[in-house]
Amino acid sequence: MSTAPQSNSQSVNPYSSQDAAERAELSQIDASIRSSALFFTVSAIFWLLAGTVFALIAAYKAHEPSFMGDSALTTFGRMRSAHLNAMALGWGNNIIFAVGLWIMARLCRSPIRHGGMLTIAGIFWNLGLTLGIAGIIKGDITSVEWLEIPHYATPLLAISYALIGVWGIVAFKFRKGEHVYVSQWYILAALFWFPWLYVIAQIMIIWFPARGVVQSVTNWWFAHNVLGLWLTPMALATAYYLIPKVLGRPIYSYYLSVLGFWALAIFYNWAGVHHLIGGPIPVWLISAGIVASVMMVIPVIVVGLNHHMSVVGLHKEVWRSPTLRFTVFGAISYTLVSLIGSAMAVRTVNEVTHFTHFTVGHAHHGVYAFFSMIMFGGVYYMMPRLLKREWPSATLIKLHFWGSAIGITVMVVALQIGGWIQGVEMNNSEIPFLEIVQNTMPWLKARTVSGVFLTVAHIAFAVNFFWMLFAAGAIRAKQGPTLLDSTSEEGAA
Repeated sequence: MSTAPQSNSQSVNPYSSQDAAERAELSQIDASIRSSALFFTVSAIFWLLAGTVFALIAAYKAHEPSFMGDSALTTFGRMRSAHLNAMALGWGNNIIFAVGLWIMARLCRSPIRHGGMLTIAGIFWNLGLTLGIAGIIKGDITSVEWLEIPHYATPLLAISYALIGVWGIVAFKFRKGEHVYVSQWYILAALFWFPWLYVIAQIMIIWFPARGVVQSVTNWWFAHNVLGLWLTPMALATAYYLIPKVLGRPIYSYYLSVLGFWALAIFYNWAGVHHLIGGPIPVWLISAGIVASVMMVIPVIVVGLNHHMSVVGLHKEVWRSPTLRFTVFGAISYTLVSLIGSAMAVRTVNEVTHFTHFTVGHAHHGVYAFFSMIMFGGVYYMMPRLLKREWPSATLIKLHFWGSAIGITVMVVALQIGGWIQGVEMNNSEIPFLEIVQNTMPWLKARTVSGVFLTVAHIAFAVNFFWMLFAAGAIRAKQGPTLLDSTSEEGAA
């Protein structure tokens, strides 16, 4: 992260330090992780496209159940679960492994050691995920939300993650200097939190199931914390790295960063239980979840204030930068989705939103509008520095941004407005249930339309990425690797 203002030309330089030795060091670090980061990014984009296909099928079948109804392989339950896991474990984890480890290496000023082993671990992660999603489509689904991957694929995923996650920890151990940046706090914590969540949930639900309602409590503890203690800290780490780097100014307040980090770590772990309001769960446990969810307002406001004050006065620079365009959209979405989530934990609100499409819209708001948009920004910043060339098409970048922004906005608005109406009607005993179902159809069709926008955006992103990748490969094959200090993803826009 930057510690001093820089000129505009420096802020868009892949190696923006005025120190030539530091630029050379960053180049060496990028070279050490290039192959692994590219592998994980390619894998992430593959799963993004696959997850998009599954999502389109599931969205259309929600209001047209007969669509592709001749095959059990394409039932709504299997397509939705395949979509969820392809996006969360395929797109989400792979892009975290690419961007997160790259940021960690750069901030530690430490080249990645034995990068070939990191790539091998990544290959096994994606093989395990492929086996798991194929099992879901085949029908070997576990029927536990966020843990639908069949049990025979999970050991491979767990072992692969252990081999991948240790690289971030090793890089931190061998860092140069004693200062630890905000982004490093979040990345390092998340690298410990995710295996803890995943292994405990697998043991208590799949391998050695706990009895009774303990399974439900464990399920929501895991599902909610995957977003809050894995995807969220990785996205915030990326935002805390990108905003100062591109703008060339330090983050607004170090002390607000400390408060935001520890408040997230303390409160979010309890928050998922509020999804079980009304269930046969001890009242004290539900109440603890509600209190923790409401207390999450603290880190959300703190992080939002820190990000806003870091960009104040430079809004034109934000709009001009493809990286910050996505990142700031995601940062704003983090504030909105988190405040809505805290409101949903209040019993009177939960009575309306529970068991409705409102919750589905809320999940997409967090995973896509917040997490994915920031990670898109991370890719737009990382790739020119790895490949030493600009993004080939500014038009495709704009198409990606507007397709994603419009698509996810339409989806969230449609599902949350439709879901709220659905909840109000479900609480009215005089309205027949089938009439309520029929009334949701226009909102579900709007969701399908939003999926078309997102599909166009993802295709534009993939085309631009592979165009850049193959062009860089062709040049390198002819000329060999060179350091192009003037290369920048910002210039493409």
